[in-house]
Amino acid sequence: MPPTIPDPADIKAAVDVALAEDIGTGDFTTKAVIPADTRLNLIMATRQDIVVAGLPVALEVFRRLDPDAVITVETNDGAKIPAATVIARIEGQAEALLAAERTALNFMQTLSGIATLTRTYVDKIEGTGAVLLDTRKTLPGLRALSKYATVMGGATNHRMRLDDGVLIKDNHIAVAGAVGEATRRAKAAGLKNIEVECDTLDQVAEAIEAGADSLLLDNMGPDMLVQAVDICAGRVMLEASGGVNLATIRAIAETGVDSISVGALTQAAPAVDIGLDLAD
Repeated sequence: MPPTIPDPADIKAAVDVALAEDIGTGDFTTKAVIPADTRLNLIMATRQDIVVAGLPVALEVFRRLDPDAVITVETNDGAKIPAATVIARIEGQAEALLAAERTALNFMQTLSGIATLTRTYVDKIEGTGAVLLDTRKTLPGLRALSKYATVMGGATNHRMRLDDGVLIKDNHIAVAGAVGEATRRAKAAGLKNIEVECDTLDQVAEAIEAGADSLLLDNMGPDMLVQAVDICAGRVMLEASGGVNLATIRAIAETGVDSISVGALTQAAPAVDIGLDLAD
């Protein structure tokens, strides 16, 4: 089942690091400019059309610095909302909320950016039957949250870690000497659900003969993908990957592959514009 909220341990770890790097020994500006007993009413709102992701993380930032803050959430992660929509209202101690502002927005803008781009890709392949997958191409330390954001955008998680599934890639094959030999070694080691990366149609046939359970078809154009689908004839699951973008993904999906992995979801998603302003 896909995650409906991020793992609390992942939230805690990310917030610990983010607050430490942003606050340091304290917010000298706010302490000097704003009286200590000041309270604020803030509105978090999007300034562009987005898919929301990261609310549980951002709210943890505010609660960490002001446990008594009153927070009213007006939308949910996974929601597609237009510009000017209020995401949340936060009322609390001024020094705490202002110290939390940048970190909370960084999480919201980054994760919502991933979810928003992901939804764009999902919409491109609607009706084809192909499933959009994410990859391990994530910022170090933010993998769990980034992959959570892709799910909020409508994608399906692929491998989370190296111990989460078996994928024989080109360098494994180069060292082993051939696709078939690498596959046989993995099976001899007792590994299950073995996926093999294939660059050519000859490798596709070799991987199937060696007993691969699924294939990653790397950097194949639509014509070659159609041939690979015909060769496999439904015997294994097929994942297309490599150089996929918004201009090419529909044609790839229409070849009959089962899934398409896109590194850009987590590697190249632009942050979205979300603001935190004083309530009127």
